[in-house]
Amino acid sequence: MSIIKTQYNRRSFLQVSAASGGGLLLGFNWLTSCTSSQMADVPKEWFDINAFIKIGDNGSVTIYSPNPEIGQNVKTAMPLIVAEELDVDWKNVTVEQADLNTVKYERQLAGGSQSIRHGWNGLRMAGATARRMLMEAAAKRWQVSIDELTTTNGVVIHEAKGNKLNYGELAFDAATVAVPEEVELKDAKDFKLIGQKIKNVDGKKITNGTPLFGLDYKKEGMLIAMVVHPPAFGLKLKSLDDSKAKAMSGIKDVLLINTAPKEKQWSDTNAFPDLVAVVGESTWQVMKAKKALTIEWEEDTPLENSEDHERKMNEALLSKEGNVARQDGNTANAFKKAAKVIESVYSGPFLAHNTMEPMNFFADVKADKAELAGPIQTPEFLRKSTADLLGLSEDNISIQMTRMGGGFGRRLYGHFGLEATVISQKMQTPVKLIYAREDDMTQGTYRPATKIKYRAALDDNNNLIGFEAKGTGVPGSPLFPNRFPAGAVDNYTAESVKIDTNISTGAWRAPRSNFTAGVEQSFLDEVAEAAGKDPIDFRLELFDRAISNPVGEKNDYDPERYAGVLKLIKEKSNWGADTPGVFRGVSAYYCHNSYVAQIVDLVLENGKPKLKKVWCAVDCGIVVNKEGALNQIEGGIIDGIGHAMYSAMSIKDGKPEAHNFDKYRLIRHKEAPLEIETFFVENGIDPTGLGEPSLPPVIGALANALYQALGKRFYTQPFVDQV
Repeated sequence: MSIIKTQYNRRSFLQVSAASGGGLLLGFNWLTSCTSSQMADVPKEWFDINAFIKIGDNGSVTIYSPNPEIGQNVKTAMPLIVAEELDVDWKNVTVEQADLNTVKYERQLAGGSQSIRHGWNGLRMAGATARRMLMEAAAKRWQVSIDELTTTNGVVIHEAKGNKLNYGELAFDAATVAVPEEVELKDAKDFKLIGQKIKNVDGKKITNGTPLFGLDYKKEGMLIAMVVHPPAFGLKLKSLDDSKAKAMSGIKDVLLINTAPKEKQWSDTNAFPDLVAVVGESTWQVMKAKKALTIEWEEDTPLENSEDHERKMNEALLSKEGNVARQDGNTANAFKKAAKVIESVYSGPFLAHNTMEPMNFFADVKADKAELAGPIQTPEFLRKSTADLLGLSEDNISIQMTRMGGGFGRRLYGHFGLEATVISQKMQTPVKLIYAREDDMTQGTYRPATKIKYRAALDDNNNLIGFEAKGTGVPGSPLFPNRFPAGAVDNYTAESVKIDTNISTGAWRAPRSNFTAGVEQSFLDEVAEAAGKDPIDFRLELFDRAISNPVGEKNDYDPERYAGVLKLIKEKSNWGADTPGVFRGVSAYYCHNSYVAQIVDLVLENGKPKLKKVWCAVDCGIVVNKEGALNQIEGGIIDGIGHAMYSAMSIKDGKPEAHNFDKYRLIRHKEAPLEIETFFVENGIDPTGLGEPSLPPVIGALANALYQALGKRFYTQPFVDQV
């Protein structure tokens, strides 16, 4: 059992009060320090606080989940951690989504697969502190030492005298107890909830259509708005004739809006701050009115083409210019001495996010305050930009977070929230902004188009003595200079070149890794083949070097954990056994603080590849909720396979060439693997990221399996045309 201090990051961690009608309200900041207070009644506004445990006099418990829910299941997992340390029966717990409140939270966002990793200690502290205070209340009532008490399933027990009280009976008294300076946390072996398969707390609501998502949000008097942005990157508005649209039934107005904040944040990525907005009574009326607009556009900046991007990236890889991000040893000399040199260039296209729920947001702006609601991964940053745009204090802007129908990085960038805000301000009425699929797919914020050139040098004994990686992209390089095989090769160079563009790009699920992992792992298979070595054995040799005698001091991975997932997948998949008609490819990758190794098994049916099975080994530390963990892993695998095989966004004369799913290809059900089997490394380490790490490596495993089946390497994504 470990001890944790409740003084944490200087801000108040707990607020305790007696709830009206009996019970305990335990407000907590999962990353801060502790105070307590007692109140005879709870002010109504307390229910707007994001972070608190509410215990009713009947023993029921409400736990508020602070982070945005985008399908990664944190709305289940984060309260589950609190409930574990609180020691309550999960069936008596109600989970609710908290609103934005930076007084009570830090890092109230969804991105980088970091919600559980950053919240782990604070979440446990919150539950353990509440439990301790309830036990102290019981000890005082029974006049016994707290050391004589235990808890189970929301009940405090004094076994010596046979006394029992449920948390509800103690909640009012617990509100008078001083917050302890430190509390004991459970040993992992004593976990009852963590590590189990717990169903999604919103599962029933999702299936029966209970309003949860941004598109479900409604308020009396609310109007519907849609925007029109330039059809090409580099164009701006020249003239607008809105007379026909304004005359249509249900249309309230057509506006010109600008959503550029005075001080731009990283989250304000947007190629189109100047827009035309149509406002009306219903979605269908507004969609029809958009088509009735007569708009003339003119060139503002040069119109770009994917062909030009390809040429510029090739030139960048050939040029001697670039930023050398890492240099170990003498790579040039190693290549001069090499017995074999292997060189390959890999490329990936722009990708759209294509969340199933298109962008939308609600805003109700008054002269002195603004109320916002909708699907956003970065509510705190949206509030800052909104305050800047409106000239209001952040304290006067509220944001209610709805469940999201997908995020994948797209909803890190809150321009659509700002658009709803400006429209509501101009209309002086509540407004819900809705994007059509075409609006969303052509707006930008794409995954960058990228290229990497790899070179490897082998000596006479087929040892890897030199490795070079040069990355470029529109607009930036996807390389991680301090990741494997850095640290495992004496002579290593990582170099990057940037290319300017007016096309907006942003984070796409597992940024940079979503391309780099697949191509790096494909190239390592090429090198292993040239060395005459088994692909897994070749990688393990390199990890042995990184373990026993690492090169450099900035390697950002643990080679033992990295090798561990490879060894586990080798064992579980029976790698090396004869598998007639089954073609296998392997990969392993580290990102978002987690390690994943995968093997793809495929067969050929009528000469076409059919995915039979994906084997997956994961080291993400303690698995909080196996049900949610498996969902994330399987979803990431299918997402990675689908985009590597089928998806691309091309640009012609500044225009995105795909507007909807008739031209932008996604994976179909029949194309998904028939089976995915996942194995977790059980090491007791604090949990790390899981929303993204399963996606990047599967692309390499797929490419390597395709090579075994078809006899050719895959250097350009998507693979479908080459298959």
